[in-house]
Amino acid sequence: MSRPLQIFSRAGLAALAVSASLALAACNGSGPDVNAKANQPLSPQMVSLISEKEMAPKSPILIRVFKEEAELEVWKTKTDGSYALLKTYPICRWSGELGPKVKIGDRQAPEGFYQITPGLMNPNSSYYLSINTGFPNAFDKSYGRTGEFLMIHGDCSSAGCYAMTDEQIAEIYALARESFSGGQRSFQIQAMPFHMTAENMARHRNNPNMPFWRNLKQGYDHFEVTRQEPKVDVCGRQYVFDAQPALGQSFNPSAACPSYSVPQSIAGAVSAKTRADDARMAALAPHTPVAPIRTNRDGGMNPIFLAKLKGEESTGPRMAYGGGSVPNFNPANVRPPRSDEELAAAGLPVPAAPRPTTLAARPGAPEAAAGTPVAAPATDTRVATVESGTPSYGRMVGMGGAQSAPLAPTSRPAAGGLRPAQSVGASGAASADTGASEASILMGAAPIVSPGGFGQ
Repeated sequence: MSRPLQIFSRAGLAALAVSASLALAACNGSGPDVNAKANQPLSPQMVSLISEKEMAPKSPILIRVFKEEAELEVWKTKTDGSYALLKTYPICRWSGELGPKVKIGDRQAPEGFYQITPGLMNPNSSYYLSINTGFPNAFDKSYGRTGEFLMIHGDCSSAGCYAMTDEQIAEIYALARESFSGGQRSFQIQAMPFHMTAENMARHRNNPNMPFWRNLKQGYDHFEVTRQEPKVDVCGRQYVFDAQPALGQSFNPSAACPSYSVPQSIAGAVSAKTRADDARMAALAPHTPVAPIRTNRDGGMNPIFLAKLKGEESTGPRMAYGGGSVPNFNPANVRPPRSDEELAAAGLPVPAAPRPTTLAARPGAPEAAAGTPVAAPATDTRVATVESGTPSYGRMVGMGGAQSAPLAPTSRPAAGGLRPAQSVGASGAASADTGASEASILMGAAPIVSPGGFGQ
C-alpha cells in the first residue's frame, strides 16, 4: 500500500470513528445535558411529601407496576423500616396485551419480579431517562424467553416498555438515585398484570395466563402482608418467596425445588389472605363477566393521558393522582391504544365481556407447619390445562372450564411450610409454562421493533 493511501486510510478511519461517536451521542445523549437530567434534585414538593410520610429522601424504595390500571407505584421505607406508598404515577403508555413477555418482537411488556442495580439505570437514554428492568430474569430464562432493553422510560412511547412522561421519569429516577446514594444496593420492581385483588382475579379467571398470575400473586401477597420486600428465588421454573432452602441445598431455576421453609409469621398471614381472596372470588364469579383474553388494542394508556390526547376534561381521573395538572407529553410521539372504531375499521372484533362462568370455592387443605417440608402432592392434584383455549383450574383455584388432568406425583416436596395454594403451585410448576406458552399464541401482536433498540 502506498504511503498516500495509508494516510488516507488512517484519516478515513479516524473520520468514521468520530462520526460513529457523534451518532452514538445523538442517540444516547452525552455531556452536561445528560448530567443535568440524571442529577436533577428531588423537588421541594417531593421532599415535603417524603417527610410527611415519615420517610427519608435516601431510604430504600420499591416499585410496583400495574398494566391494566396503567399505574406505577413508588414505595419507600418509613422510619420503622416498613414500606409505605409514597406516590402513584399514571403510566402514559404500555404496549401489547396482559400477559408476560415471551419473545423478541411480541411488543409485550414484562411481568414478574426484577431486581434493579445501579448499572441498570441509564442516564444516556434516547427516551430522556430510563431504568432497565433487567429482563430476562432467571424465571424468564428458564422458559427460554427472549428480549432486551425492556425499560421504564420517558417520552410516552412504548414497544414493550412502560413509558412515562419525561417529568415523571425524572422524579422516579431521582428517587432511585437517592436510594442508591443512601446505601440500597438494589431495589425490586414488581410488574403485575393488574392489582391482584379477588375482583380482578375473578374477572380474568379464564385467561390462560392465570397459573402464572397465581404465582405472581403469591409474591404480591407476601408484600401486602409484610410490607417488606419479599426475597425472590426461582426453582422448578416458578417463583418462590421468602424461602430458605434446607441445609446444603440451593435453588435452581430449571431444576426441581428443594425442601425449603418460610417463616411462620409470613406463611400464616399469606395463607389467611389467600383463603379470604379465594372465598371472595367464589362469591363474585357468578355475577362477574369474564374479561376478554385479547383486546387487540395494543396495550393501554392511563385515562388522564387519553383524555388529554383527545382534548377532553379529566378532572375526576386527575383527582386520583393528586388533582394537579396532567404531566406534559408530546402528542406527536404517542400512538394511543386502538379505539373501538379503529378495531371495527380493521375488521377486528371489538372486545365484549362474555357470559360469566361459575367459580367454585377451592376446597380447603390442612396447613403444614412452617419450617417443615411438605410431602409430595397426591396423584389427584389438579393443574391448569389449555387444550380448549382457556385454562381449567379445577380444584386448584376452582375455575370452570375443560376437564383437568391429574398430575403425577413428584419426588420433591412442595413448598415447605407454605400455605396450601403454594404447595399446589410448587407441584404444578409446569402449569405456569402452559399458560405462558398459550399466551404467546393468543396474545402475540405483529412483531414491531421500536426505534433505538427498546422493546425487543
